[in-house]
Amino acid sequence: MPLLTDDLVAAERFTKGTQPEIATGDGLLLRPWLVDDAQEVFEVFADPLIQRWHVRSAGSLAEVRDWIERWAGTWSAVVAANWAVTDIASGRLVGRASLKNLELTGGQAEVAYWTAPAVRGQAVTPRAVAALTTWAFDIGFHRLQLSHSVANQPSCRVATKLGYALEGTMRSAGLHADGWHDMHLHARISGGQPAGMGGPDV
Repeated sequence: MPLLTDDLVAAERFTKGTQPEIATGDGLLLRPWLVDDAQEVFEVFADPLIQRWHVRSAGSLAEVRDWIERWAGTWSAVVAANWAVTDIASGRLVGRASLKNLELTGGQAEVAYWTAPAVRGQAVTPRAVAALTTWAFDIGFHRLQLSHSVANQPSCRVATKLGYALEGTMRSAGLHADGWHDMHLHARISGGQPAGMGGPDV
C-alpha cells in the first residue's frame, strides 16, 4: 500500500553520506565516535550519577569498544545518530549527544545525552543539544522528543530551557536500578521556540 506522503528526511543522507561534524560555535564539537575514545568513556561510566540515570556501567575497555563500534554503525543503518562531544581547544571528550529511534517518514527522533563528570556545570549538554537540534531541523526533522526520570530535575531544566516543552508524565515507564520511575516526556517541533544556551547542566 503506497504512502500518500514523502519521507521528511532523506534516508540517503545516512546511507550514502558521511556523518558530519557539528560545531556549537562556542568551543564544542560534535564528531563521530572513535575507538580511541574508549578509555574516556570507560571512566565516565564509573561515575555514580551516569550509572543512575543511564542504567549502565562499563565492565571493561573491550566492552566499551564494542559500544563505540555499535554507536558508530548506527549512522549507515539509519537507526540512530551518535556523536561524541569534544572540547575543541583540548580535544577532550566532554559528553555524548544522540538522536535515537529515527523515523524518517514523519521526521521524528528521540534526543539522548550525557555529560562527563569533570565538566558538569559548564553547560556542555545545553550547548551540544542546541546545536544538534538545529542540525536535525535543518535536514528536515519535524519533531524531536526526550524523556528522563521525574527525579532527574537538572535534565528537566535543561530540556525546558532548550524549548523542549513538557508534554506529560509517563507513569512507571523507566526501569532504573532502584525500581520503576515515572518519566517526563518533553518535545520540540520544528519552527518552534529556538534552542537556548546556558542554564543547569547534567
